[in-house]
Amino acid sequence: LRWAFGPAIDLPCSPIAGGGLSPTAARYTDSAGGYWYQQNAQLGSVTRNRFIHWATSGGTLELMEESLDINLLSNAIQLKFQNCSLLPGGVHIFETQNHVVILILTNQTVHRLILPHPARMYRSELISESHMQSVFTDIGKVHFRDPLNYCVIPTVPGLSVHSSASAAWLSSDGGALFALPSATGGIFVLQLPSYDVHGMTSPSVLELKQSSVMQRLLTGWMPTAIRGDQGPSDLPVSMSVHCREHDTLLFALYQDHKLRMWSYKDQICLMVADMLEFVPVNKDLRLAAGTGHKLQLSYSETLGLYIGVYLHAPKQGQFCVFQLVSTESHRYSLDHISSLFTSQETLIDFTLTTSEIWALWHDDENQTTVKYINFEQNVAGQWNQVSMQPLPSEEVDIRDNQHPRETFMEAIFAPGQFTNAALLKALQIYSQGTERLTDLSWDELKKQITTTVENEFQGNVAEYEFSHEEFRQLQVESWSKFYAYCLQYQEELSRPLALLWNQCSNMVCLLKKGQLSFLVPCSLMDHLYLLPDEQLINEVESAGLDESEFTHDLVSLVQCLRLIGESVTVEMTLKMEMACFCRQSPERAAEQILKDLIANDTENLMEDIHSKLQEIKNPIGAIGVLIREMDYETDMEMERGFNIVQPLNVRMHLSQLYGSSTTVNMVCRCVCKMSMTRFFICRDLLILQQLLLRLGDVMLGGGQLFHTQQNLLHRTSLLLLSYYVIRWASQRLASDVPVDELESNLQHLSVLKLTDSSALAPLKLVSSPQTIVELFFQEVARKHTISQLFQSDAALDEAGLNWPQMFSAICSYLLQFLWPSNPCFLFPECLMGACQYTQLQEYIRLLEPWCHVNVGSCRFLMGHCHLVMGEGHKVKLHSTAIKYLIFANYLVS
Repeated sequence: LRWAFGPAIDLPCSPIAGGGLSPTAARYTDSAGGYWYQQNAQLGSVTRNRFIHWATSGGTLELMEESLDINLLSNAIQLKFQNCSLLPGGVHIFETQNHVVILILTNQTVHRLILPHPARMYRSELISESHMQSVFTDIGKVHFRDPLNYCVIPTVPGLSVHSSASAAWLSSDGGALFALPSATGGIFVLQLPSYDVHGMTSPSVLELKQSSVMQRLLTGWMPTAIRGDQGPSDLPVSMSVHCREHDTLLFALYQDHKLRMWSYKDQICLMVADMLEFVPVNKDLRLAAGTGHKLQLSYSETLGLYIGVYLHAPKQGQFCVFQLVSTESHRYSLDHISSLFTSQETLIDFTLTTSEIWALWHDDENQTTVKYINFEQNVAGQWNQVSMQPLPSEEVDIRDNQHPRETFMEAIFAPGQFTNAALLKALQIYSQGTERLTDLSWDELKKQITTTVENEFQGNVAEYEFSHEEFRQLQVESWSKFYAYCLQYQEELSRPLALLWNQCSNMVCLLKKGQLSFLVPCSLMDHLYLLPDEQLINEVESAGLDESEFTHDLVSLVQCLRLIGESVTVEMTLKMEMACFCRQSPERAAEQILKDLIANDTENLMEDIHSKLQEIKNPIGAIGVLIREMDYETDMEMERGFNIVQPLNVRMHLSQLYGSSTTVNMVCRCVCKMSMTRFFICRDLLILQQLLLRLGDVMLGGGQLFHTQQNLLHRTSLLLLSYYVIRWASQRLASDVPVDELESNLQHLSVLKLTDSSALAPLKLVSSPQTIVELFFQEVARKHTISQLFQSDAALDEAGLNWPQMFSAICSYLLQFLWPSNPCFLFPECLMGACQYTQLQEYIRLLEPWCHVNVGSCRFLMGHCHLVMGEGHKVKLHSTAIKYLIFANYLVS
């Protein structure tokens, strides 16, 4: 997901002498976080599927509100704190009945922003528009220097220069409290009064000291910093807060590796726990300060409070999970649930649930890694690997018959490749301009990039004469230079900062410097195919698969496919794709690729595959299961509207569910990724089956050779062609159509009763062009998908909007709607209704030789395209296409 921020708002933060730190003293890392509204998983809530996320860099805070259901207006703001640096994780968002409250901590100041709650911005909970105002709409009316909502950190006790830990919360009376590490040791809490208080009330400060009364008698009341004996036990490195009805518990993890729990109401330390007691070998760790430790909390009304601690060590980190236990006498202790070890070097962030840990890492090669583990059920301690979306390719392959400019533009502006921000930054640096480029539309950006690169290239060759080859090479170098800038800034904006978990729906997001990524479910077969070799065995164990002979066969089959996939070159891949594009036999292409692999086998590939095949007891059975897993052919009735028996308000809420451009982009991007992965699986499976045919009955056993040749090869070919078409459609951009032309077309089709004109509308304004699959999902498929998911009142009653389940179901239904051999004909009808004639013609051309479903309908639509585009001479009149005449007569009349 990409975004653009509105005008920046400058917040003056006067560096009062002694207040906090000097601006030059603080050098904090970038950070990010977010907040899901409390009722985000309730079907009838105005805050359903709605959240706020933020990112900090230096003195700049970027805030954005997102919805998975509806597009929010004025939803992104940028706040700049002059002469201040935001503390890492120093943004905390809360929700009251009437307001959204944002608490912000810098190295010199604390702030409170009070915004209207979404439920109070509308007169009715029935919102039927396609757009809705964000809570940031009226941010310009906020008085940022209001003394009730702004305070400079006082000189005494002052902010510690050795720790950037912080915490914040709201009191029951509406006050805002900020916990910070004190320069004199320990923690101090700064309180802003309730925002609705009348009269002049100044902020208050109190310190949470570790010293008991007896220690104070022995050492005196002199602050530890003045005594000069401030030690690791005085400095917290990570803090978190849990609010109860009558008290607030403040948890702090200190440099001395101890976890301390404070009562804010009583201002006493209720519990101290030495984390090194849970570390097997802790001698070296005890001598070092625990500056890399991290702390997270997770609360459930049924299970209670869970505490997650990450203990950082140079070579091996360790997670410890505890449950807080209290007695009637208000004594507290920790129940140790689990200890998990990891060899990863740099932990960026982790999030804790009541059953899982999700962790974000940078590995030794500075690559992003996300893993998760169920700490209660996974006895072996094996982490599950998340397959990450790779950055764009570092090089653009240009064949001799391709024009450099067109090839680079296609690579740069391919859907999902580069964000607008990365392209704008690359353009500014490439052109060496001082003026910041903003607010360029997608088409304007394409024109600006083309003009800038071509002008520089023409300026370099204007005074010289070059051969055609030299001219072409210089053009490639100019575009390669710009492409390198795009890669550089895309990588920077893709740098991960934090994880965001939604407790209500189990959605996990990856917050990056300039992007937001959603972690979505992946089928087991796809996941095993995408994993690196060294992680495959561990993943099988952590996935909880049984150790049956069938499971072993399936895993060995996937390993064979991976061996083939890793050996297939770019030229071989292109050979298979060209066979699909030119409507040639995929089986013959696979046979030729196998011959090339055998001829160029310098690393004993065939021997490795043959050895792995020997481990498969029933290869035909394993291949059959894999094919069935990837096949979306169905006879089920898919075209279903909303149930008119359901109450109006329910139908209205369902009509918006998952309708925002964010969700449309996410679902269709996932379908594109799935179709691409499975195209490669089918390609490798075809090659493997050709190898099995070569090996004959020696490998397959008696009677199975004929079955493979006549059945499995054909089914695999159809799967490959189906996924090729879906991948093509997922990457094919929709054409912009004038509103009057679209309305005229819909009127014609409505008169002929060929389409539901209410289901289509002029293309909405989007930040980047839509693909034809995005157009189809937004305008047609989403409505039918939601009606399938909520067919009965029981489904509505059970609708907790669990994200992994809902997303998997939505993608599955969309694939069924797009599956060429299904009787459902909604996709081509949508293309016809949206005037996507060129795309529709290409779609039918790709299907014609092998798809024998809806043949008459496809011929009719092809004739319709010819007539509309002035190519009536291409319409063939025969018995199966008599409808052409009817339609042609209508157009003439």
